[in-house]
Amino acid sequence: MSVDVAYPVFHTPDPALALLVARQLLSVGDQEHARVCVDVELPRVADVLHVLSAMPDAWFRKEDVDDWVRDQSDPTGLHIGVHAPQLPMDAAFLSTHLPLWASMLDQPVGSIEDTFTAVASKYVAEIRWDSLAWPEVPERDLYADYKHAVVTVLFNASTRELDEWSNGHTVLVHVRRGNGHGYEERHASWLAEQIGQTVIGPPQFS
Repeated sequence: MSVDVAYPVFHTPDPALALLVARQLLSVGDQEHARVCVDVELPRVADVLHVLSAMPDAWFRKEDVDDWVRDQSDPTGLHIGVHAPQLPMDAAFLSTHLPLWASMLDQPVGSIEDTFTAVASKYVAEIRWDSLAWPEVPERDLYADYKHAVVTVLFNASTRELDEWSNGHTVLVHVRRGNGHGYEERHASWLAEQIGQTVIGPPQFS
């Protein structure tokens, strides 16, 4: 079973610029079947309410392993996710479950990215476009890739696990993980070259 590997190709303090570069990278591939997913960590009640207002179709969840152990019955529904219209807006309830994560999955490309960037880029957050297709490049001995062609923007996070705050925003390009002989970096480098960028850091594995 093949897996992907992601390379950083752009870093900036400007979230709108990160989104622009990511969109340029998308244009290198075939977007016919592409979809976009977004995810953001919300540390305060005011943040939850703000995102709830701006993204009324989002899903909210809690990522607290200890909470699962304490109560596997999940009376709040936050272990599996609560749709925005069903999320209680009571501040006392929300404050006992912070931080919450808000996400939208498998949305049409171009439908939510601008709103999400404006709302969520001050938090730890991610935009991920998948189901792209990278082209074959015979003269560079690069194969077409329909499975691992992904572009990600990390807002205020240094890794794709979104587990560590990092100032600035990073664009990652994902490719098929090869046999360790440099194919992955050559592929990522070629993709970055198409938009005037380069690989700027070590690979990130899933």
